[in-house]
Amino acid sequence: MSESAVANSAQSEARHILIVDDDTRIRSLLQKYLSENGYRVTAAGDAADARARLSGLSFDLIILDVMMPGEDGIALTRSLRETSDVPVLLLTARGEAKDRIAGLESGADDYLPKPFEPRELLLRIGTILRRAKVPGPPPVEVAMGKCRFNIERGELTRAGASVRLTSAEVALLRILAAEPGKAFSRMDLSARTSAGLERSIDVQVTRLRRKIEEDPRTPIYLQTVRGIGYMLLPDRLP
Repeated sequence: MSESAVANSAQSEARHILIVDDDTRIRSLLQKYLSENGYRVTAAGDAADARARLSGLSFDLIILDVMMPGEDGIALTRSLRETSDVPVLLLTARGEAKDRIAGLESGADDYLPKPFEPRELLLRIGTILRRAKVPGPPPVEVAMGKCRFNIERGELTRAGASVRLTSAEVALLRILAAEPGKAFSRMDLSARTSAGLERSIDVQVTRLRRKIEEDPRTPIYLQTVRGIGYMLLPDRLP
């Protein structure tokens, strides 16, 4: 194993990745590359195969091809988000902004157009996994009406019930909640969350408002700052 693989292995120990792609060659190459870099890897050829794997195994990340016969990657991601918050990285030959936005709207955490450099994929995987589980000091919460957000644990509750967040939503809400009342530009938020496109921040904000606000069309807590970007105005800081 190479020195880089040894280093990655130490960081990714026990991290289990599911690769879903109908292209046998790409699936095999990804499985070999990620295994060499210290990850546990399971592969599936389509959505049905992926569902079968998910029913019996636990995964830390799903790498999912968008263009597959039958149920495509975006439809599968949308379905998964109804019951799971496992991070999803979409792969597709379509690299246009509207396609990336469609993927993020479905609940994906990141979107990587083909062809891509394997090293970039590895870096994106590392970023997603770090966002998904961030250890820290004792929890600090902010209150937003019926909602409570635990900044350190990245957990959102509404009237005491857990609300599922993607790792991308957690990353964005953490930044805003850590400095309530501060206006952040879309560019800054995009860079700090690895969102890629500033428009992607708008998508994440829209989705967060649906989970936090009583009326997402007239937000009270997650507000737009004209000409700048967004800020969070919680009720109080415990």
